[in-house]
Amino acid sequence: MPLPIETLLPDLRDALRVHAAVVLQAPPGAGKTTLVPLALLHEPWLVGRKILVLEPRRLAARAAARRMAQLLGENVGETVGYRVRLQTVVGPNTRIEVVTEGILTRLLQDDPALEEVGIILFDEFHERSLQADLGLALARQSQQVLRPDLRLLVMSATLDADPIAVLLANGSEKAPLLTSEGRSYPVETLYLPREDHDRIEKQVVRAVAVALREHPGDALVFLPGAAEIRRVATHLAELGNTSWEVYPLYGDLSPEMQDRALAPAGNGSRKVVLATSIAETSLTIEGIRVVVDSGLSRVPRFNPRTGLSRLETVRVSQASATQRQGRAGRTAPGWCYRLWTEAAHAGLAPFNAPEILQADLAPLALELAVWGIRDPGELAWLDAPPAGTFAQARALLHSLDTLDAAGKVTSHGQQMATLGLPPRLAHLVLRGKEIGQTALACHLAGLLLERDPLRAPQPELLDIDLGIRLEALAATAKGRAPSQWAGMQADRGALARAWEQAQHLARQLGERRLVPDPDPAAAGLLLAFAYPDRIAQRLGQPTQATSTERYRLRSGPTAQLTGHQSLGRAEFLVAAHLDGRGNAARIFLAAEITKQELYTHFKEEIERAEAVRWDAAAGVVRAQATERLGALVLQEKPLAQTGEVAVREALLDGIRQTGLQVLPWDDGTEHLRARLGFMRQVVGDPWPDVSDAALATHLDDWLGPFLVGMQRLDDLRRLDLAEALLSPLAWTQRQELDRMAPSHLVVPSGSRRPLDYSNPAAPVLAVRLQEVFGMLETPRIADGRVPLMMHLLSPAGRPVQVTQDLHSFWRTTYFDVRKDLRGRYPKHHWPDDPLAATPTARAKRRGT
Repeated sequence: MPLPIETLLPDLRDALRVHAAVVLQAPPGAGKTTLVPLALLHEPWLVGRKILVLEPRRLAARAAARRMAQLLGENVGETVGYRVRLQTVVGPNTRIEVVTEGILTRLLQDDPALEEVGIILFDEFHERSLQADLGLALARQSQQVLRPDLRLLVMSATLDADPIAVLLANGSEKAPLLTSEGRSYPVETLYLPREDHDRIEKQVVRAVAVALREHPGDALVFLPGAAEIRRVATHLAELGNTSWEVYPLYGDLSPEMQDRALAPAGNGSRKVVLATSIAETSLTIEGIRVVVDSGLSRVPRFNPRTGLSRLETVRVSQASATQRQGRAGRTAPGWCYRLWTEAAHAGLAPFNAPEILQADLAPLALELAVWGIRDPGELAWLDAPPAGTFAQARALLHSLDTLDAAGKVTSHGQQMATLGLPPRLAHLVLRGKEIGQTALACHLAGLLLERDPLRAPQPELLDIDLGIRLEALAATAKGRAPSQWAGMQADRGALARAWEQAQHLARQLGERRLVPDPDPAAAGLLLAFAYPDRIAQRLGQPTQATSTERYRLRSGPTAQLTGHQSLGRAEFLVAAHLDGRGNAARIFLAAEITKQELYTHFKEEIERAEAVRWDAAAGVVRAQATERLGALVLQEKPLAQTGEVAVREALLDGIRQTGLQVLPWDDGTEHLRARLGFMRQVVGDPWPDVSDAALATHLDDWLGPFLVGMQRLDDLRRLDLAEALLSPLAWTQRQELDRMAPSHLVVPSGSRRPLDYSNPAAPVLAVRLQEVFGMLETPRIADGRVPLMMHLLSPAGRPVQVTQDLHSFWRTTYFDVRKDLRGRYPKHHWPDDPLAATPTARAKRRGT
């Protein structure tokens, strides 16, 4: 049956004869990936040049090349070949090369004009990977500046194509947009809403059982990751249906295992392929009639605040759901089961979020630096790199010696780019070579390029030590690939791929033979070259009482080891893998580094300072010489001599942190402070503000001079706090304080009674009623401006009257009070005329 794209091929050829850039939109199954390159092979403008087909994944690149070679009746490597990382299958007569995204970037960097290339096809551009966006931006500039005859063709099944047509415009004229209608075969969509109480794996298994019971053909099941794939495979096996053969399909599998999933099922059995998003595009899996879509995908999310990435499970977009659905209609009519509701489908995001908006931009920043660009705005982007994330990426490159002070790429950075590795790992490998640790660096980089090869039934049982993984890799290199290692399950495929990666890196570095078992002792140091911001120091002493150890990262946040880890007693380690949750980050892979290695290899970055600081826990000023690496304290030792001013400032800082209550307040100083507060309220400036806030703000001025010879909180007991409070006053002010706000007042009985200024609006004189017989008017202070609030007390010292009008009290209220007091205190003298009576401080009349 003809593929839908075939009717559009003449229009496509006509467009490319006239235009340098074209956009092609074709639904899944239309045949664009394999038929378009072949249709262009003999165009006159292509004579003597090649076709580059960009595929986002290695699996899709190999499959597309094999299919095109099959259609030509040839083997891969003749007219059609492919280049992916670690594998190149091309020959001298190859005209169509299917490449992955990193390969395209490398080809452009090596030859910006791409003299041997006539056209670049960007397949499945809707995935909007970081490398695809970068490749298109670089190719577009190359076309505009160096190669106006270079053609660009952007292809996708599910994409808002108009913005791309605008991006590739020739002046004011948009690039032609061609659309292929229809798919190979119809697909019926069925919605099976998920049940909240069940894990997704169990619901997927139920859907697979229903789908295979009701429909013919094989099934393709989309799951978010390898862990879910393993669990679903286990559940399907438990059903005991021998007519099914289950095949996993995800990026970390070996090419042989991936090819098994793509091949037809044998012996008349039915095939169930459990796949991640890797199977969404550019693949025709023989026999698939049914798709079961969990609706989930696992994507990396970069947090610019922490500088860490973590995988998040997210809902797919409508575009991805359409791509997945299309896998069921490639060879015959099919059915797609979606584990969500039709209403929920309408609420999904229309398209995938571009990776450039949420990824670590360090690889992109390095490639742009090698291209000669510091400002991404010099290139045309569908979505420009976020300024903040890009700036952070360049800061990382500076720390890896990739950029010089002027922001230009260094020779070291040029070497890093040629390795085709993430910048951190490229730096690790090159620094490893510099210090004679090439083999270990290649082993480490090989491991870190793969998913962790060790697994445990429970997360807390997984030992995070990279040294253990290096030992397992050494066994693999010697031909003894383990299935179990150090009490954990080992992924032989991952170890084999890590060894292959390590050998490839060694060849790139000019090593003829890679040592299979390098000494892992320097693993932490090499990791520190790659992850200088993730050098970590243990907080506190190791303990057996808890299974969690906390570490401070050089960049500032804390992270933790969970479970009883072999590295839990390490004072310093380097975290290679963290989950990006700020101060709650968990370390998943790490290696120990020694303090001596830090001093030897990071000595230029260690900051040395003499500091006099407040130790809040001990309540003392510490004078220490400190050596720090970022937020890590490598060494502290006491200073032999310390400046008096610095000690005083640190002690003042301690008082501020602790609060003014730490000072030796007593009744006398509190009373003095209240009198000063009264004067501030009555007179105002220049009387000092003695509120808590003001005293704390001006602590240096009024308290500082009295702290000579003190460095502990305990020393404050020797402080003359009253004199410190009075220190801002001139001599005349001190005299004025005693006159206007006296501490005591002599009453008619001759007693000297204290005044209470706690309420500065109404200072209080508390005195026994009998002591003020004969006092006609209420006493006043502050040069007569403020009457005292008189608390007239009983012989027992309890208030019987509160008044500011003593004269009125004698004339009226006294007689009622006298009647009550005579009943309660009959032996005391309660005269009929209090103004004529003799005041007395005695409790009783004489002779009683």
